[in-house]
Amino acid sequence: MKKIYIILTHTGTALSKIIKGFTKDEFSHVSIALDIELKEMYSFGRLNPNNPFCGGFVHEYIDKGTFKRFYKTRAKVYSLEVTEEQYRSIKRNIDQIKNSKEDYKFNIIGLFAVGFHKKIKKQKSFYCAEFIKYVMEKADIKTDLPDIVKPEDFKNIKELQEIYGGLLRKYQSPKINVVESIRNNLLMYTNKKEGII
Repeated sequence: MKKIYIILTHTGTALSKIIKGFTKDEFSHVSIALDIELKEMYSFGRLNPNNPFCGGFVHEYIDKGTFKRFYKTRAKVYSLEVTEEQYRSIKRNIDQIKNSKEDYKFNIIGLFAVGFHKKIKKQKSFYCAEFIKYVMEKADIKTDLPDIVKPEDFKNIKELQEIYGGLLRKYQSPKINVVESIRNNLLMYTNKKEGII
């Protein structure tokens, strides 16, 4: 089994406040990460931290770009266990969009339509929550997400585990117990040598 990570954020920017005003939710943006350190974190959002209306597919970083500029960004990080095949499918679909990201647009009209409980979908165009829902559904992960999806809807996915809440810049992935890790590796090596496994 593998894990993916769902990250809900609120930067406090003018646009995020407008979205929050419509949805009445705590968070206004959602991202997906393929690793616990959030080094492979992706979404649809600002291409330029200074321009909220220039958007598209983004590789997001805790300490670069938009999240660096808006250092008071609040976040909740969740983990979700998936199969190896589901993980590979998510990665494959993200890579496919990443490799042709110039062909994809930010669905700004669809984003504002959510506030009026309307769905406006364009081909090769996503807002953040649409993108995450798309890659999860393509990987056959049952989410029961609504058709008109908002960032906070991801909280309702079954078996989602909250692993962090607070300022995004203060997020640190859970520490690996080094001693335990070395002990497990030595045990595995010894068992292999002795033909036990």
